Amino acid sequence: MTLAILADIGGTNTRVALAEGTTVLHDTFRRFPNAEYMARGQDITHVLQDYLAQTGARVSGVCVAAAGPVQDGVATMTNLDWVMDAAKLSAATGAQKIAILNDLQAQGQALGHLPAENLRTVITGPVKSGAPMLVVGLGTGVNAAPVHHSAQGRIVPPSECGHVNMPVRTQEDFRLARFIEARLAAQGEVPHAGVEEVLAGRGLANLHAFAATEAGRPASLTSAEVLAALDAGDPIAAHAARLYIHILGQILADLALIHLPYGGIYLIGGMSRAMTPHFATLNLGAAFREPRRVDLLQQDFCVTVVEDDYAALTGCAVFLAQLA
Repeated sequence: MTLAILADIGGTNTRVALAEGTTVLHDTFRRFPNAEYMARGQDITHVLQDYLAQTGARVSGVCVAAAGPVQDGVATMTNLDWVMDAAKLSAATGAQKIAILNDLQAQGQALGHLPAENLRTVITGPVKSGAPMLVVGLGTGVNAAPVHHSAQGRIVPPSECGHVNMPVRTQEDFRLARFIEARLAAQGEVPHAGVEEVLAGRGLANLHAFAATEAGRPASLTSAEVLAALDAGDPIAAHAARLYIHILGQILADLALIHLPYGGIYLIGGMSRAMTPHFATLNLGAAFREPRRVDLLQQDFCVTVVEDDYAALTGCAVFLAQLA
């Protein structure tokens, strides 16, 4: 059996599995906490070596999906101090067939290869077979990438659009942007109110801090604590969630008009799954289908949540199998 090792490196965890051809072997899944490796001054090569030592597997191929830009075959993590290239991965695994993808590229490669039971439609609309698609990642970070079909196979261009400006449409949006900038400056970070600062995991915490300040009751909660407070009916958490849905709807609408994904919009990542129960009650559909000069948003596009924590590994397997 010819095996490949696959890794999906997120901001928090690295998911690893083996694949035979395009088939990911589900009983081989492992999850490794990145912080533990960083604390020891280690990186992805040590994760892969530990996995191979634990499983005893011998592999001929390796494909890594990285949450960060990939340029000239070198991946640089956005939220981790990790850099990797083909030579480094080959030395760590002994594999000769190497591929490095941006994590959104891997998710885009996975579309069409995921079980139907792992897909949940949250905004209904037409889906055209063979048309462009859009994959949007909401997790430790935020990103989005179009997915195109061509005679040479599927093309998923890299992107870093999680760092574009957050949409500002209302006076409250303006106050929020200034609040985010001040909050980042106070933390010694670049004071840029980007999309990631309001839609990533830390984004929900930022939105709650803003909502609490607006209510005259400053507070500091993690995103997990905000979600728990939301489930408990807390009004400040509800305000934060409404802001999240408002901003997400605007971003998805803008991306839909830019890329025209008639094949569907697919949301992936932990935040998309965590917020899914609130999409209907907080009316994501209305935020997305806001009337504009063209009526595309009122009649086109379908939005689906991918409820598969290992979808990027499937995309890695598909991409690697297509390489000569």
